[in-house]
Amino acid sequence: QVQLVESGGGLVQAGGSLSLSCAASGRIFSIMGWYRQAPGKQRELVATITSVGSTNYADSVKGRFTISRDNAKNTVYLQMNSLKPEDTAVYYCAAGSILRGIDYWGKGTLVTVSS
Repeated sequence: QVQLVESGGGLVQAGGSLSLSCAASGRIFSIMGWYRQAPGKQRELVATITSVGSTNYADSVKGRFTISRDNAKNTVYLQMNSLKPEDTAVYYCAAGSILRGIDYWGKGTLVTVSS
């Protein structure tokens, strides 16, 4: 049974930092990443990383967020720096294959950035 379990998140002031992690179980994924959904908005890509370390970032987070993964632990991380109020959202861990795309989602963790 596949599970994606997120941890981290919470409340931080603008300009601060937070770190998210997501531990996957049940299978190995060639691509893992993070998406987010702000109130009243559609879910959007934040960042993805392949099993060989190729990364992709949304323009809005480039230079501020860093995605990484530990293949031995089947875990993906998201380091978020210089946070802005517009980063406030529920952040979802995602995993799948490069060919088929995202197949699995975590339950989400709330990140709130106060101004």
